[in-house]
Amino acid sequence: MEAALPYGDFGSSLRDLPRLRSSRRRRASSWDRTGGNEDRLTVEPGTTAVLADIEGSGSITHIWCTVALPPREGPVVAESDYLRRLLLRITWEDSEHPSVLVPLGDFFGVGHGRTVNFSSAPLQMSPEDGKAFNCWFHMPFRSRAKVELVSELQVEPVYFYYYIDYDLFDQLDDELGYFHAQWRRANPAKGVEQGEQSNPEFLFGDTNLTGAENYVILDAQGRGHYVGCVLNVHNLRHTSDWNWYGEGDDMIFIDGEQFPPSLHGTGTEDYFNTAWCPTQTYSAPYHGITLPGGPNWSGQVSMYRFHIEDPVTFTESVLVTIEHGHANKRSDDLSSVAYWYQTLPHKPFDIAPVDKRLPRPL
Repeated sequence: MEAALPYGDFGSSLRDLPRLRSSRRRRASSWDRTGGNEDRLTVEPGTTAVLADIEGSGSITHIWCTVALPPREGPVVAESDYLRRLLLRITWEDSEHPSVLVPLGDFFGVGHGRTVNFSSAPLQMSPEDGKAFNCWFHMPFRSRAKVELVSELQVEPVYFYYYIDYDLFDQLDDELGYFHAQWRRANPAKGVEQGEQSNPEFLFGDTNLTGAENYVILDAQGRGHYVGCVLNVHNLRHTSDWNWYGEGDDMIFIDGEQFPPSLHGTGTEDYFNTAWCPTQTYSAPYHGITLPGGPNWSGQVSMYRFHIEDPVTFTESVLVTIEHGHANKRSDDLSSVAYWYQTLPHKPFDIAPVDKRLPRPL
């Protein structure tokens, strides 16, 4: 049998498609082993389903899945927030700690336990109503990849349908990092009281010359590159005054540098490549707003920025932060997913218990 060459120096663009290659394509999926049409897993509450446990050198190239509560008669189910109660967990090699540990819905690009149709380069939620989840982040591994779905529902089972497509190789290039994703939340972020300040003073006044109280999206150690994030905001300030949640500068500190960091931005909407306090839904390959919020930027917002063409490289550490309102004065509910590649072992991280992950009601 012809040997499967290493990962290779080609990509997956239209220009590279004609290039012949000798990897071995494989798939793990939920197809019905009886030959019937029950092509799903039934994941019981409080259990963990192993979706794939792959040995050898390879790379996960695509994940598709969809999930639902079983239909039933009677009152509305209590655990309709299952997209925050289900966790996607991925462990590379035989590492002690997982490299991906994220609520299922958030991982695929939208927060607050909600789904909506949107399309970016690495992540998509597709019809019907954004309930088909897709990930095209490539995820290389050298000897083992284990993908699991963890249910922290207490009452309801879920129906889970999935594909995990991957390539196998005889070996893997030394310069390939491992994919990581981490979820964080500040509920609420530690802001300040408005007091006697006018609305403009509260939203635009004061200074931040340290970055010390910024919301942390990622705090990683090792060698790698940060490739983007999803940021979710639940606006908790109830007022008829102008109630823009943004103005928070992004600040990315590379390899332990002090303030000011090498990468210092100019405002929340600017980092997410939009402008002028956006109120519109928009999706593009590398940035977008999937949930723009309600009138006066009320309620729930979700947005993404992917550094596909411009990854942020680091050799020792990276600290990705953003202000919550100008000078960290706002006290909204913030959550996020960071995506990055790096060497192993990584700085261990956990995830908040399920009661601390649940979205606030609208």
